[in-house]
Amino acid sequence: MLRLIATRFALGLLTLLAVSVLIFICTQILPGDVASAVLGQQATPESLKVFRAELGLDKPAYLRYLQWLLGVLHGDFGKSLTNGRVIIDELAPRFINTLFLASYAAVIAVPLAVGLGILSAIREGRLTDRLANILTLIAISVPEFFVAYILIIVFAIKLAWFPSLATVDSDMGLGMRTYVAFLPALTLTLVVMAHMLRMTRNSVLSIMSTPYIEMAFLKGLTRSRVVAWHALPNALGPIVSVVALNLAYLVVGVVVVENVFVYPGVGQYMVDAVAKRDVPVIQACGLVFAAVFVTLNTVADILAMLANPRLRRRR
Repeated sequence: MLRLIATRFALGLLTLLAVSVLIFICTQILPGDVASAVLGQQATPESLKVFRAELGLDKPAYLRYLQWLLGVLHGDFGKSLTNGRVIIDELAPRFINTLFLASYAAVIAVPLAVGLGILSAIREGRLTDRLANILTLIAISVPEFFVAYILIIVFAIKLAWFPSLATVDSDMGLGMRTYVAFLPALTLTLVVMAHMLRMTRNSVLSIMSTPYIEMAFLKGLTRSRVVAWHALPNALGPIVSVVALNLAYLVVGVVVVENVFVYPGVGQYMVDAVAKRDVPVIQACGLVFAAVFVTLNTVADILAMLANPRLRRRR
């Protein structure tokens, strides 16, 4: 078991290294450069050349990547090319805001999705199950920005219950922060809940056709008791995996939602950096998102092995 866990972590680190190379390559092929974006259209070729040399953009790409990677390993993401501020000082509070929003949505989505998925499995083929399938299929098909705009129109403009802009700061209390961030959290909840609900339902139903479940029915147990006490424990592996993947999406996939609600998180920070061609900021945000996604995937693999002893054995 320890060897399997160590292997998962080693693969996660290799994945992060590969992602860092991919992020660096993608940022290098962006059209234009930060020197032109900062100095504007009136800049002369001489001033652009001097400014690029000051920013280190005249160095070879592989050398700039190695310098950036060594800095990251020491906890230094460098400085922003547009304002000269230390990136980690700007990124840390925004990352806390993103984690708060993702946790807010997860607290609502995970128990609701798993509970409704189990209920759909118990009431398979009935009206409740059919309605859940239809609604979740619609929710999966609709992009998150469309859901966000619908919620803004209904709850912010028509009913005026919540603000349309989720502007939070460090001075806000938990109650006010929860109130302001409700609409983006609800948007993320509607987006990820459908997938978790369907996966929970399918995982439970896949166990329901096994012989020991049929034996439980022959003993006279009710369907709800069979699902809760016999099918659910053996379906926990896929459920844990899909929950972990959706938790990773809550952190990584907030870029569009944060941009719509102007929420001061990592996603909004990254969008602003892309508009300004601020390559170090883009690299830092991309690496943070990749680290969260890889970490949660690794945790999902480990929890799946703990929940299902068969996954601990080599095939």
